[in-house]
Amino acid sequence: MARPLGEAPVVVVGGGISGIACARALHAGGVPVRVLDRGRRVGGRMALRRERIDGAEHVVDIGASYFTVSDPAFAGVADDWLSRGLAREWTDTFVVLHADGTPPAPTQGPMRWAAPRGLRTLVEDLAADLDVTSAREVEQVDADGAAPAVDGMPAAAVVLAMPQPQAADLLPEPVAERLGLEPGLEWQPALTVWAGWPQRWWAPQVQARELQGAFVHGSPVVDRIVDDGSRRGDGAPVLVAHSTPEYAARWLDDPDGGIAGVLAELGRLLGGDPPPPLFAGARRWSLAAPCTAQDRPFALDDDSLVGVCGDAWGGRSRIEQAWLSGDALGWELAARLG
Repeated sequence: MARPLGEAPVVVVGGGISGIACARALHAGGVPVRVLDRGRRVGGRMALRRERIDGAEHVVDIGASYFTVSDPAFAGVADDWLSRGLAREWTDTFVVLHADGTPPAPTQGPMRWAAPRGLRTLVEDLAADLDVTSAREVEQVDADGAAPAVDGMPAAAVVLAMPQPQAADLLPEPVAERLGLEPGLEWQPALTVWAGWPQRWWAPQVQARELQGAFVHGSPVVDRIVDDGSRRGDGAPVLVAHSTPEYAARWLDDPDGGIAGVLAELGRLLGGDPPPPLFAGARRWSLAAPCTAQDRPFALDDDSLVGVCGDAWGGRSRIEQAWLSGDALGWELAARLG
């Protein structure tokens, strides 16, 4: 349903890569757009932490581990980042680690990309000239009148770039039903633990496999490990571990309490005896991954012009899909409102 734009902007709620991609498309289409994000910085789950090793700063990705590229449209974005030194091709090989002691074995997949200064910087780059308000907690989206409103602020349209459970909490129930959010309301949690040491302590047989990242089979604690020094390109002895959903569920109310168990499991998996770390931290992700992904690239309610986008829309949950989802919704709204 086409609707005259008027003076109200499209309001995008959520400053992760999906929301920023949506706002970027609207901006390119000549549609006024405003982004509201509850975080202090844009980025969402492409989060980072700054630590220090030997007096030098080391950036650690503590949310998403990497991104892959397959779609031509997203490839253009990645190539631009590459040309400006914001992103780089990292590795196509991970190691498979087994909790039962089976020797590690390499496994090849798509090229995985990393960002030298952290994945969040890629979202910040996309948001550079957009109207973004940070530390803004949205409480309600009204969609019963002639035009939607965000906490009473009129909007030409509203985009909720967030997991479906959060979107459903903000919306009137009839709108959530029309958007078809019900199948995506169950999500799995994750606990990310990162730590740094004076030197690498993991066993020679693991290092011999040129550990850059590892998928873990059979562990009740750890699902994936990333050598952040390899990912960053500075060789720092820093590991990032992403827990299993079951382990994360035990520590959602006390993320730091889960650090010791993860570090102990790293010792068992990597065949070494980890010394006390120079630093260690934990970040909980209550909504880390959807149990059921949506086949559509986004959802848009024709009656209210309220839409939802994110990495759960359009297939496998990943950074590329989040960008594609937001970009597609942005251009759809630009066509209707322009």
